[in-house]
Amino acid sequence: MRNLKKIGLPVLSFAGLMMCCSLPVHAQKKSKNAKASVAGDTARTKSPVQQPTVVRTLTATRPYKEVVPATAKTMKSFITVHVVADRYLFEIPDSMMKRDILIVSRVDKGPAGTVKPASEIGYAGDEAGRAVIAFEKIPGDKVAMRSLIFDQFSNDTTQNGLSRTLSGNSSQTILGTFPVKALHNEANSTVIDVTDFINGDNGAFSFSMPSRNNLGGLFPDRSYINNMYAFPNNIEIKSVKTYFAKPSAGAILPPVSYELNNSLVLLPNDLMKPRLADPRIGFLSNAYVDFDTNPYGVSATKYILRWRMEPKPGDMEKYKRGELVEPKKPIVIYIDPATPAKWVPYLIQGINDWQAAFEKAGFRNAIMGKAAPVNDTTWSLDDARHSVLVYKASATTNATGPNVNDPRTGEILETHINWHHSVMTLVQNWYRIQAGATDPRVRKPDLDDELMGQLIRFVSSHEIGHTLGLMHNFGASSTVPVANLRNKAWVEEHGHTPSIMDYARFNYVAQPEDHISEKGIFPRVGDYDKWAIEWGYKLIPDAKTAAEEKPILNKWLVDKLASGEQYFYGSQLNPITNDFPIGNNDPRNQSEDLGDDAMQASLYGIKNLKRVEPNLMTWLKKPGENYNRAAAAYAELVGEYTRFMFHVSKNIGGIYETPKTVEQPGPQNAIVDKAKQKRAMVFLQQQLFTTPYWLMDNKLFSVSQATFTPVTTTQKIVLSSLLNSEHISLLLSEEKSYPGKSYTVVEMLNDLHKGIFSELIVNKPVTVYRRELQKTYVDSIINLLGNKTGIYTDALSVAKAHARMLKTELKKASHGSTGMTRDHFIDLSERLDLALQPKS
Repeated sequence: MRNLKKIGLPVLSFAGLMMCCSLPVHAQKKSKNAKASVAGDTARTKSPVQQPTVVRTLTATRPYKEVVPATAKTMKSFITVHVVADRYLFEIPDSMMKRDILIVSRVDKGPAGTVKPASEIGYAGDEAGRAVIAFEKIPGDKVAMRSLIFDQFSNDTTQNGLSRTLSGNSSQTILGTFPVKALHNEANSTVIDVTDFINGDNGAFSFSMPSRNNLGGLFPDRSYINNMYAFPNNIEIKSVKTYFAKPSAGAILPPVSYELNNSLVLLPNDLMKPRLADPRIGFLSNAYVDFDTNPYGVSATKYILRWRMEPKPGDMEKYKRGELVEPKKPIVIYIDPATPAKWVPYLIQGINDWQAAFEKAGFRNAIMGKAAPVNDTTWSLDDARHSVLVYKASATTNATGPNVNDPRTGEILETHINWHHSVMTLVQNWYRIQAGATDPRVRKPDLDDELMGQLIRFVSSHEIGHTLGLMHNFGASSTVPVANLRNKAWVEEHGHTPSIMDYARFNYVAQPEDHISEKGIFPRVGDYDKWAIEWGYKLIPDAKTAAEEKPILNKWLVDKLASGEQYFYGSQLNPITNDFPIGNNDPRNQSEDLGDDAMQASLYGIKNLKRVEPNLMTWLKKPGENYNRAAAAYAELVGEYTRFMFHVSKNIGGIYETPKTVEQPGPQNAIVDKAKQKRAMVFLQQQLFTTPYWLMDNKLFSVSQATFTPVTTTQKIVLSSLLNSEHISLLLSEEKSYPGKSYTVVEMLNDLHKGIFSELIVNKPVTVYRRELQKTYVDSIINLLGNKTGIYTDALSVAKAHARMLKTELKKASHGSTGMTRDHFIDLSERLDLALQPKS
C-alpha cells in the first residue's frame, strides 16, 4: 500500500547569482506490485503508481456525437482536447482518472508599459504557478479536479504501521467540479467542458500568488483562452488573464493583462528510484514527513532533485563494467531564439562544460546545449517537453536556474533558465573590480565580445549546476591555500575554487607580478562539481530502494571526503540545524570569499583595489558621457571592500560546523583558533576602523554622485555586528564550551576599545569619521545594557563593567581635550552615565 499524503508542491527549485521544498504523494494509492522507492519501504516491488480501477458509473446528458460533432477540432494527447466553437472540452480516458498531472504556468507575455522589479513575475518565461491535480469521477454525474499535495508518507501496511492512520487524514482539496457532457463508450472516456474553469482565477491555471505582482481580482469578461496544443505527454494552453491592479502609493492603476501558458504534464507511471539527500553534499531536495523510519516518532526525509539518467537499452551490462555509455534520454537545453546571436555559442559552452562531470557518473554526451530550431513550427519555448534558457529583455541584474520536478521522487522533468539581459552589467562590474589589476582587457568602458562571452559562459555553467540539482557550495573556495592562488602553475591547472557552485567569482588574490592567465582567474566546473554529479547520478543497479542505497552512498562520501579537502561541501544553510540563513557561524561558508585565510586573502584583495580605484575615471571615460560609469564602478569597489571586511569579521566567534557520520574521525563542531580570531581583530582595526582614506576619491566625488558615506556605513555595520547581543551570546557560549581556548567577550571588548578609542591613549584630536565610529561603539554598548534577554548570563555584567570603565576614561579625557573632541567625549560620557542609571 502506498500512502503518500499529497500536500503542496516542491518549492521552486532554483538559485540565482545574487543569492528549497515539500513533496506530494497520493493519499491512498493501492497496488500489490508497487515498487519501493521510499526509505524503509519493503512492501512494494514494482511501480508505486496504481492503474486506477473505475468504480463509479456516470450518465451522460447528451449523445457523444452531439457534444463532439464532426466539425470539432480534435487533438490527441493523454487527454483528448476538442475545440467546439469557443468551448474547450477534455475527453478523459478512464485510465487517466486519478493519474497525477503536473500543471506549470508561465508568463508568455507580460503587460506592456510596466517595469517589472526583480521581486515580481512578468517577463516571458517566468513561472507563475505550479500545481499537481488529478481528475476523479464523483456522484451527481460529475468529474472533480483535486489538488494533490505531497508532504508526508507511510508505506508500512502491517499492523504496527501508520499507513491506515495517515490515510484517514489525507483528503485532497477539490478545486472544481465539471458536469459530464458526454460519454464515449467505445473509448471508455468522459467528456467535460473546462472552458470556464481555465478562464477563471483558481490557482491551477492562473497566478498561484497574485499578491506578489500586486494583482487584485480577475476580470472574467477580459480573460479568454487563446489556443490549446496537444502533445503525447503534455497539453499546452495559452490564455489571456486580465487583473485589477491594486492601488500603489495612493495611485489608481489601470488593469493589467498577462498572456499565460499552462503546461499539463502527465507524471510518469514508472517512478524514478529516489535518492536520499545527505548534508555532506549539496543537492536541492524535496522534503517529506516520514512516518515509517522512526518507530517512536517522525523523521524528516529528503529526496535530492536530479534528472533521470539511465543507459540506453542493452547497455546496462556495459555500464556495470565501468564503460562509458550514452543515456537513454540526454539532457538537452535549448537557447531561446530571441537570444542575441553572438552570445549563443558561449551559453552553449557553459552547458556543455558539465559533460565531463557526467562522465564521472558513467555517462557520455549526457547533457548538451543547442540553438533552438528556427524553422520548426512544432517547436515552442513554452512546450513542457523542452528545456530552455530563456533570454529576457530585463533590467534585472541576475540569472536563475530553476527546475520543474516530479514531487513524488525528485525527478527533474525540465528547466526554464531565467537569463536577464542586464546580468552582463553585473558580471562586467565584478570582473573589472576583481581582475582590473591583473587583466588589461577590462581597462576600458566596454569589454570585447570574447571576454564578455567567457563571462557569460561562466554564469551559464553556474546556473546549469542549479538546474542539475546542485546547491551553492560556499565552502569550496575555503579549501584552497591562499599561497596557491598566487601560484601560476597550480592555479591555472586546478582553478581558484573546486566548485563553480561557490560564489567565488574571480581570483582577486592574484597580483600583477604573478602573471596568471585567464585560466587561473576564471571559475570552472571543478573537482567538487564532478564529484557531486558522480554521487547524485551514478546508478546503483543492485539497490532496489532508496534505503538500500544509503549505506553505499555513505561509504562513497566517507571515502571521498577522506581523500582530499577539495570535496568539502559548505552549505549556505547551517549544516547542523539547516537554518536559512540564520545560524551559519562557519567562516568557511561565505559568499564571495577566497582562500583558507580571510585576512591574508583580503590583504591581497585590498592591494589590488588600491591599484584599480585611482584609474576608474580614466578607464571608464567616454566622450559625450558623464562620470556615472565611474561612480557605479566605485560603488562596486566599495562593495567588494565591504565583503572583505565581513569575510574577516566572521572569524571572530566563528565555529567550524562539519556534518559527519560515526565512520568519520574528528569533531563536528570546533571554534576558530583564538590566535586567528585575534588576527582578524587586528586586521579590522588596521584596514577598517582606521579611516581608509585611500577610498576618499574627492576628484570623483566632485563630478558624480559618489560619496564616502558607503565606507563609513561599512565601518558602523561591521562594528555593530561585533557588538550586537547575538554575537555577544555566541562568544559567551563558546567560553563555556571551550574554556581557556576561546576568544572571550572581555578580550574582544578590550581589543576593540583599544583600537576604536586609540585617541584616548595618545591624547590626539578625534576626526569626524572616528567620532561617528566611536558613537556607534557607545550606542552598541548601551543597547547591550538594555537587552533583557541577557539578564541570566554574563552579558549584562560584562556590558556594565565595560560601560563604567569607558565612561570614566571619557570623562577624564574630556578635561585634557579642546573643541569638538572635548564636546564629543563629554557627550559620550553623559550617554553612558544616563544608560547606567537605574530606571525608576
